[in-house]
Amino acid sequence: MEYSFTLEVEFVAPPGFTILFGASGSGKTTLLDCVVGLAIPQGRIVVGDRVLFDSDTKIDVPVPLRSIGYVLQDLALFPHLTVEQNVEYGLTHLPRAQQKERSSAMLREFRIDRLRGQRPSQISGGERQRVALARSLVTHPCVLLLDEPLSGLDAVTKAKIIDDLRRWNTDRQIPILYVTHSRDEVIALGERVLVLEDGRIVAQGVPHEVLNAPSQESVAQLAGFENIFEALVWLVHEDRGTLTCRVPAKTAGSFVLLETPLIRAEAGTLLRVGIRAGDILLAISEPQGLSARNVLRGWLISMERRDVVVFATVDCGIEIQVQMTLAARDALRLNEGQEVWLVIKTHSCHLMRR
Repeated sequence: MEYSFTLEVEFVAPPGFTILFGASGSGKTTLLDCVVGLAIPQGRIVVGDRVLFDSDTKIDVPVPLRSIGYVLQDLALFPHLTVEQNVEYGLTHLPRAQQKERSSAMLREFRIDRLRGQRPSQISGGERQRVALARSLVTHPCVLLLDEPLSGLDAVTKAKIIDDLRRWNTDRQIPILYVTHSRDEVIALGERVLVLEDGRIVAQGVPHEVLNAPSQESVAQLAGFENIFEALVWLVHEDRGTLTCRVPAKTAGSFVLLETPLIRAEAGTLLRVGIRAGDILLAISEPQGLSARNVLRGWLISMERRDVVVFATVDCGIEIQVQMTLAARDALRLNEGQEVWLVIKTHSCHLMRR
């Protein structure tokens, strides 16, 4: 069976991090391959005032001459070479003294100078990541491409490497295209994100805005909205800045009412409403005197522990996932089948166009 994939994107990447975010198969790595010259697109690729590729004028700068650094997920370090030799690998065209000067500076900058005589198998995963970055940057590239370079590392190690890379780029000011599946990495990098789906950019902007207030369901799923429901605008309350939406329940003909923020939508409009599991409060008795507009009665169906948090599924006519701490679960003495109430603030309900 022949597989066809079309990459149709247009964007400008300024100096600093531009994050390519999307599900597997959305086109992130294909886009990097086009920039570096490993894949041949239709279109135009320009870095500064230098045209690297133009299908109309038949310009196609060879990969070695594009001056682009590329760090793959598997790093591709040479196992038989030392750390220093790996870093110097792309400098063979320079005099030996200049090779040593550049590699020594890069080893110091990425805090791996003490490892110069070690081989990749003798150092940690985070240290290997630093070697791969140093090897790419020692050639003074005009663009750096990073394809999930920090996957498998703990959060602290990731943060330190990103800080060093950000500091390195303070003076160089080159564009960095950074591919990741991790929402946490997108937020931590915090500069600009492009969300890809099926080879197209479906959202872009500041990560906080794109991921915390998604306008499309696919982006909401990537951003970690565990609860996404079809919703019908039932009432418009312009005086109080809200909508009342009907969410179809499991029982035919019944529905759950949710008060949501006001958007430009008339009664009868079909939308999607997304609610993060962590934005919902769970109570074992009916709450009174709250400012939150949505209080739903239901029954606890199940609880699943994931690392240090618990995800509870509650049947309120619709099944809703709620995230809580282990301490909260134990303090409430929750049991499956128990009657509970969910409290959802109006602005925790994010409306999206279908």
